[in-house]
Amino acid sequence: MGRRRWLAALVVALACLAVAPAVPAVRDLFTPGPGAPHGLRMLVPNVPGGGFDVTARSTAKALADTGLSDPVEVFNLPGAGGVAGLGRLVNETGNDRLLLSMGLGVVGAVASQDSQVTLADTTPIARLVEESEIVVVAAGSPLRDVHDLIDTWRADPAALRVGGGSTGGGPDHLATMLLAEGAGIPPEQVDYVSHDGGGALLAGVLAGEVAFGVSGIGEFADQIGTGSLRALAVTADERVPGLAVPTLRESGVDVEFSNWRGVVAPPGLDPDARAALVELFARLRETPQWQEVLRANGWQDVWLPGEPFGDFLRAEDERVAGMLDRMGLTAP
Repeated sequence: MGRRRWLAALVVALACLAVAPAVPAVRDLFTPGPGAPHGLRMLVPNVPGGGFDVTARSTAKALADTGLSDPVEVFNLPGAGGVAGLGRLVNETGNDRLLLSMGLGVVGAVASQDSQVTLADTTPIARLVEESEIVVVAAGSPLRDVHDLIDTWRADPAALRVGGGSTGGGPDHLATMLLAEGAGIPPEQVDYVSHDGGGALLAGVLAGEVAFGVSGIGEFADQIGTGSLRALAVTADERVPGLAVPTLRESGVDVEFSNWRGVVAPPGLDPDARAALVELFARLRETPQWQEVLRANGWQDVWLPGEPFGDFLRAEDERVAGMLDRMGLTAP
């Protein structure tokens, strides 16, 4: 009887398995709909280690981890603060397999240079993230806080070199000039040293080539954690969770500033291909993997897809050009 009961139980179990719904794989849960692109490539318009690079590689990894796409190739094409990469993208008309990791830095580079290509020539896909800028010094710097920095800066503005990971008009440059304005220092007297991305800027700060650096939090997070850099202030309107660092306003400088990043595609995309790309990033945004990317980098979700993102880009063009003109920093 024992053997018969065992065989009967086995038959029942197998029957249950036969009718039970299959548990879908992660890739099956997030497989894009018909017409979605595969074999994507993401162009980074600055050197490895910068904000665009970190955003692109984090995005590519999350897309692969969720199974939303095949592995995404990320490659760098630095030059002219992002304008070189933008030009490459614009020349790929109709290519729905190529994306540009971009943001406020590219807007500023276009505004501050006599560029023949602009973001109006691209296909907006999505604004993804926003982050605060942060003011840092090397661990051995005599500048202990923002008050020390401003007192030293005011005494001789041209003698205190400041580095940023963007060219004129980019987020690091704009944040630096707004900080100078808030401290009562004429922007034209600031000795701003441009670096092509956060990686090059980090080396400059650690080597003492600049007295302090201004860039995105994510680009300095590891070095702040290890103690090789000391953070003096963030440009956000409130303290950033996980960082015991005051805001500029807490330090007596009435400045608030944030940087954003997103993705655009070449011009001339088929409407279905464009819709598939927007949908791809909309699905990515809802995944736990993407939420972890935001948390790990201290980024805020500022999702804005398709046409609304295009409207935002046009408004940013006007805003940045106006800021540069007001500060006397417009390109000749």
